[in-house]
Amino acid sequence: MKTIVKSLLTGAAAVALMAACNETKTAEAELTASGLNPEAFADTIDGKATALYTLTNANGMEVCITNLGARIVSIMVPDKDGKMTDVVLGFDNVKQYADRVNTPSDYGASIGRYANRIAKHQITINGEDFDLVANDGDNTLHGGPTGWQYAVYDAEQIDYKTLKLTVVSPDGDNGFPGEVTATTTYTLTDDNALDIQWEATTTKETVINQTNHAYFNLNGDFSRVGTNMVLYVNADNFTPSDIYYIPTGEVVRVEGTPFDFRTPRALDEIINDTTFEQIKNAGGVDHNFCLNTYDMDTFRGDDSQVAASLYSPETGILLEVFTDEPGIQVYSGNFQGSGAGADQPHKLGVIYPKQVSVCLESQKFPDTPHHPEWPTANVKPDDTYRSHCVYKFSVK
Repeated sequence: MKTIVKSLLTGAAAVALMAACNETKTAEAELTASGLNPEAFADTIDGKATALYTLTNANGMEVCITNLGARIVSIMVPDKDGKMTDVVLGFDNVKQYADRVNTPSDYGASIGRYANRIAKHQITINGEDFDLVANDGDNTLHGGPTGWQYAVYDAEQIDYKTLKLTVVSPDGDNGFPGEVTATTTYTLTDDNALDIQWEATTTKETVINQTNHAYFNLNGDFSRVGTNMVLYVNADNFTPSDIYYIPTGEVVRVEGTPFDFRTPRALDEIINDTTFEQIKNAGGVDHNFCLNTYDMDTFRGDDSQVAASLYSPETGILLEVFTDEPGIQVYSGNFQGSGAGADQPHKLGVIYPKQVSVCLESQKFPDTPHHPEWPTANVKPDDTYRSHCVYKFSVK
């Protein structure tokens, strides 16, 4: 009898063990190619549901996006050996993305209303002054402390390649006038490009300047500094900034400066050149480049030409950026490794060091509202704001 009972218990234990194994296999099967668990993004924030959405193409490329901030969470692309490699930084759960106190970040976000900085947290439209909410000293950065990177967008997955995300920003949001309805549409194409289309309308004249804030590391290792990556920027000029990262109003030639990336060069070559005041002030590169792909006479950009590129000599992965915007902000991750959340684990438990990544943010020039001579960011009620950016991946 004891033998029978023991046998039955053993059999039950075996069944339980098999069930547990099957559950583990099922859970593993549900992970994305980049190792993300969609359940870690299923939550309710500000009364709205969040989730993780996956785009794929015919080449096996995968892009994962959450509707919190319309953020790119992962981009899996093949390296020179065909190994699928995640090339963007971020977190593996929605709670860390949403935590503005302990893990504040712009990782992968669709920035709005206004990307980059506005000086003295103030704009003037048709003679009326608007006080914005300051969140970067006396300035307003990336739309204020509760910019769209922290908003929960309504999501519509059109098909396996396309995701449309919509946010409605109320009149007075962070001090900006007008109720704005804005969409960010991500499309993953079969030539390994992530196409981003922004559109927005407003009930009152306002300023809109959207970008994507993906932090790229093409080396396949987020635990190491990424300044070995090779940068190209199709720009003859840049806009210098003061110690508060506000443009001085000048447009300066890159020729003869460390910012001449018209010939591709590794960031290692210039990143520590503190004899150049702009690098010294920023602790690296954090500047707007005036793209040669934009015609300042017609105010039109040519998004068929490469605006910038980034290349990893380790993996052979090449990222090319195309945009119809006049500028691109190159940021070399100078604040990484310090400040709130720096010591917190990110994707796969990695803690990021300083300058592990590079951001390539298509945009209107920073602080455009105070520089009427630059391409305007003003949008009227009868206008539709549009902006286009493409991140295209290949192997060199």
